[in-house]
Amino acid sequence: MNINCLIIDDEPSSQMVIKTFLDRIDFLQLSGVCNNAVEAISELNRNPTIDLLFLDINMPKISGLSFYKSLQHQPFVIFTTAYPEYALEGFEVNAIDYLLKPFSFDRFFIAVNKVVEKFNTKNDNTFQEEFIIIKADKKLHKITLNNIYYIEAFGDYVKIYLQNSYLLTYSTFSKMLDSLPSKKFIQTHKSFAINLSRVTLVDGNQVVLSSLKVPIGQKYKAGFIKRINNG
Repeated sequence: MNINCLIIDDEPSSQMVIKTFLDRIDFLQLSGVCNNAVEAISELNRNPTIDLLFLDINMPKISGLSFYKSLQHQPFVIFTTAYPEYALEGFEVNAIDYLLKPFSFDRFFIAVNKVVEKFNTKNDNTFQEEFIIIKADKKLHKITLNNIYYIEAFGDYVKIYLQNSYLLTYSTFSKMLDSLPSKKFIQTHKSFAINLSRVTLVDGNQVVLSSLKVPIGQKYKAGFIKRINNG
């Protein structure tokens, strides 16, 4: 699932920063760039599939806040501005986040993750498939949770196993496990946690996930068997 984005900012340098950051996240698709609210209204009327606005607050004629409040159908919004005094009012209109210029890619990434969380919890069936964002190979990867078979601790890293490949990400095992929903994932060993929906067979002290095998530690076996039996 792609998230269609619209940049609304009257500063070319700010537009370029956001476009550069968007290019580094493959599931964020840039639908257009507008220099003011009037252009943005035309673009939103032309393209109703826009999901997310990167909206400058301090723009000529119509402020970003006034523009957003005027919209009958409001996409998600991340406000961007050089003026911190607008932050409170920005959050009063249920903004996802508020980025104070100049902002780093890491701060931008945090804001985008908040959007991902909103999409995951939205009731619309279009967004029922949950996913997480993983940093690996100097890139950001959108991984659907159902496509994860298991994770494995690997020193200061974690291996995330998919059907025919894996991603290596810099993280602690416990932190990665905490980021995954407990209703879907369970730890079976001090170094392994599996996706319960991918279990095809339990063979002694091993759990089989399609063609993949993961050990079951004695400490975790009773809890794992209970979860399996209870569905």
